[in-house]
Amino acid sequence: MSEQGVQRTYAPNSICFGCGPANEHGLQIDSYRTEDGLVMTFQPQPEHQAFPGMVNGGIIGTLLDCHGNWAAAMALMDAGNLDEPPCTVTATYEVKLRRPTPVDTELTVVARVVELMEDRANVELSLEANGKTCATGSGLFVAVKEGHPAYHRWS
Repeated sequence: MSEQGVQRTYAPNSICFGCGPANEHGLQIDSYRTEDGLVMTFQPQPEHQAFPGMVNGGIIGTLLDCHGNWAAAMALMDAGNLDEPPCTVTATYEVKLRRPTPVDTELTVVARVVELMEDRANVELSLEANGKTCATGSGLFVAVKEGHPAYHRWS
């Protein structure tokens, strides 16, 4: 994908472990727009293993959480005709680990907004490896207002 991911476009100074471009020790995911959400790919590294050859569930949860959060932010931006996405945080999210996820292959994560409200969005998530669904999830992501500790985190 030639374009820049939404994280690098809208939050180049973010230090988030999952999606922060400025966190050199983080996962630094890049999410790209689709018709109803976002898609990303991720190549796990040896340090992301839970046991030999398989990705740690916490890493999988982080990928789904951050990717879903950005899908909500972009949908809220579009719905509000805003120039930049509102800062959103995770209210709830659930991950279902459906099969072991191999570390030696590229992962594809899809986030689809299924319900959009004034300041929040429900997002469905899936993670595939080698064409097989390894994890699914869902989350509620909420735009925060000034005064919330995360409000300026993408600045």
